[in-house]
Amino acid sequence: MARQQTPEIPVRVYRTATGREPVLEWLRSLDKEDRRTIGLDLMRVQWGWPIGMPLVGSLKEGLWEVRSTLPSQRIARLVLCFHAGMLIVLHGFIKKTQKTPEEDLTIAKRRMKEVTR
Repeated sequence: MARQQTPEIPVRVYRTATGREPVLEWLRSLDKEDRRTIGLDLMRVQWGWPIGMPLVGSLKEGLWEVRSTLPSQRIARLVLCFHAGMLIVLHGFIKKTQKTPEEDLTIAKRRMKEVTR
């Protein structure tokens, strides 16, 4: 019997103190094909970490972004950090400008502080 392979790095999704998972809520609001594309990109990162551009870019202060071009002709970003031997997906958004909005970075930084204390 073949041994089942396990991903290089486990991935977890940020969870609030009350048990909400805002990233999953955001993903569920997207079209099925867009969700699938984001999921496949995240899986590539999980199996190939560390992986570089164009799929993964370093932001700042320990944050990374997974860059997905969606079938709906939009650009999505997952912001994550590496902590305790795993990738933690902190935030997701549809990118509308060239620069990553400061509001989205602030959300990701706040969540990273929560999970790394």
